[in-house]
Amino acid sequence: MVEQGTHKPLAGGSNPPSATNPSPLDELATLVDAGARSLDLPDRLPMLLAVSGGTDSMALLHGTAHLVATSGRQWQLRVAHLDHQLRATSPEDAAFVADAAAALDLPCELRRTDVAALARAEGRSIEDAAREARYRFFAEATPPGGVVATAHTADDDAETVLLNLLRGAGLSGARGIPPRRGAVVRPLLGARRATLRGLLDGAGLAYREDPSNADRAHLRNRVRHEVVPLLEELRPGAVDRIGRFARLAADDDALLDEMAARDLADRRTPDGGVDWRHPPVPALARRVLRLAIGHPAPSAERVEALVEAAAGERGGVRIELGAGRAATVRERVMWFEP
Repeated sequence: MVEQGTHKPLAGGSNPPSATNPSPLDELATLVDAGARSLDLPDRLPMLLAVSGGTDSMALLHGTAHLVATSGRQWQLRVAHLDHQLRATSPEDAAFVADAAAALDLPCELRRTDVAALARAEGRSIEDAAREARYRFFAEATPPGGVVATAHTADDDAETVLLNLLRGAGLSGARGIPPRRGAVVRPLLGARRATLRGLLDGAGLAYREDPSNADRAHLRNRVRHEVVPLLEELRPGAVDRIGRFARLAADDDALLDEMAARDLADRRTPDGGVDWRHPPVPALARRVLRLAIGHPAPSAERVEALVEAAAGERGGVRIELGAGRAATVRERVMWFEP
């Protein structure tokens, strides 16, 4: 279903936003600008806008285009859309995004990927395969020296924190969605989804609703439609408070990562082993070992098995770590394969 506005998507006029009576487009631009400033994004920057056609990404598209049109920002904007081929109407979504980009005089790159086939081939869930396909596409489409902007919001961040906690994640999972990871930036991470929808409606701008977002068979959708509203009812402002908790957790997590890296460097033996004769405290021990093992991170159960083996008196213990990797422990020194 498409929710139509009263006119075609526009980039906005050439006059600066009014400080006394800002339009909805002005307010969208202000949200993007605030996020960009928090990320220290320079005024001259190639920027790929990841646009699905939904509420949040259309807010990102129109807010960013309006900001460039009415301010000193000189970002070189491009639009990217990935058709996951999961719904019969997905080509209509792609056409909708292409039309919106054309109305704003922005170049648009479209790509189609059979995400269901990718999930089967790589042994992933549909959600994980879709995310992997999107970021592969964005990495290839981002101009050299540029960034890709995604439209994640404060609601997405809160949902992610809650889902990670439900899965039993530690501090790394509690940090939520990072505002920036490599070339990926999220200037709307501090904005609420309802605010963006209200501004789009107020500006008469169209967006498309993905019907799968209403399917409560998916855990994220149940958290979105049931858990988060209940938390907001019990404690208004819950989403913002969860976001603050995630930012505090991210600071603590980054500090522990630095400590773990220094500790691991001190434990390296001349033959490439990791000396565990005087192990660190448990909270740091797990982190040191995950860092020594590398990406992808092993399961918590495998890390705990390695901690126990390294602390024991037995020699020649071998622990499988997944992804073709293993650790051998001899006399409280461990070596990793490959």
